[in-house]
Amino acid sequence: MTNKPISRYPVPAPQDWPDDIRARILEVQEKAGFVPNVFLTLAHRPDEFRAFFAYHDALMLKEGGLTKGEREMIVVATSAVNDCLYCVVAHGAILRIYEKNALVADQVAVNHRKADITPRQKAMLDFALKVCRASGTVGDDDFDTLRAHGFSDEDVWDIAAITAFFGLSNRMANVISMRPNDEFFLMGRVPKEPK
Repeated sequence: MTNKPISRYPVPAPQDWPDDIRARILEVQEKAGFVPNVFLTLAHRPDEFRAFFAYHDALMLKEGGLTKGEREMIVVATSAVNDCLYCVVAHGAILRIYEKNALVADQVAVNHRKADITPRQKAMLDFALKVCRASGTVGDDDFDTLRAHGFSDEDVWDIAAITAFFGLSNRMANVISMRPNDEFFLMGRVPKEPK
């Protein structure tokens, strides 16, 4: 385990967290067994913490035409393009768990076109990367391609919104030098030890 700083900005001590943020962090710690550094670093700005996680939850926890694994694929693929170590590592771990596949996150991060995913998922990631790199060029043909793979227009909105939201997240993680938790590196790669 490393002992390096998790952010170049101050990380508030638990006794300084507002009650609602403390409750959210403790809930995550109970579920995951550790506190992902994104919660600790964003606690530096409580109002932004609340707004960030409200939008995160609206995009990532909703019902819809995208599976939880597909949502994480979008995060991993676009975060790799944005050079965001934190999000590739953290969301790669979540992707491996959702897909029950130890290889998929690395494949998607490096080259989704060579990954062991479906043609539908490859089309989804092609579009997400277009939104990430050149959103001004998105046109009707992109919607037609995605519809041909069974995506609804609402699904297309979700793909774009996840890409855009994590574009913000990636940039802030890079600016503050947010360090991924060591725990993420093995999640979904090795069997979990019984408690």
